[in-house]
Amino acid sequence: MREDIEPPKVTDVAVAVVQRFDEINNEIWEVYLLNLKDIPLEVVLIRSSGYGMIEGHKIETTELRRHIELIEPKSCLLIEPIQPEVFALSNQYWVSFYIHKVLYDKKYIFVPGSIEPRNFITVPLIEEQGVMIK
Repeated sequence: MREDIEPPKVTDVAVAVVQRFDEINNEIWEVYLLNLKDIPLEVVLIRSSGYGMIEGHKIETTELRRHIELIEPKSCLLIEPIQPEVFALSNQYWVSFYIHKVLYDKKYIFVPGSIEPRNFITVPLIEEQGVMIK
C-alpha cells in the first residue's frame, strides 16, 4: 500500500555548500537551504549527517536536527558551518517541509569529492561561489 503513494516532487528548493573568506582571508565553509519558490516553506525540518570511509575506517558524524517554522519566498537560511575535513564523506541533508498543508521531503547528498572548485557555481540568493544541489 505504502509503495502505491506517490510523494509530491520537490522543486525550487536547494541545498548549497558555499565558500567564503573572512576579513583576514581565512576560508569559511557554510551550508545553506535555499527557497527559490515564490511561496514560503512551513514547518521545515532539516537532518544533517556525514558518513563514509576515511583511510579504511568507517566514519559517521553526529546527526544534527534543526526546526524552522517558516522560510520566506526567495530567501536562504544558514543550516550550519561545515569543515573541509568532512568533504571526504557523503554529507546528507534530509529536508522536510509543508506547502499548503502538503508534506514535501527530499534528501540532498554531497558525495565525496563533489565539494571542490571545479563544481562551483554562483549560488543564487547568496551570490557566492559554491556547490548546489537542487
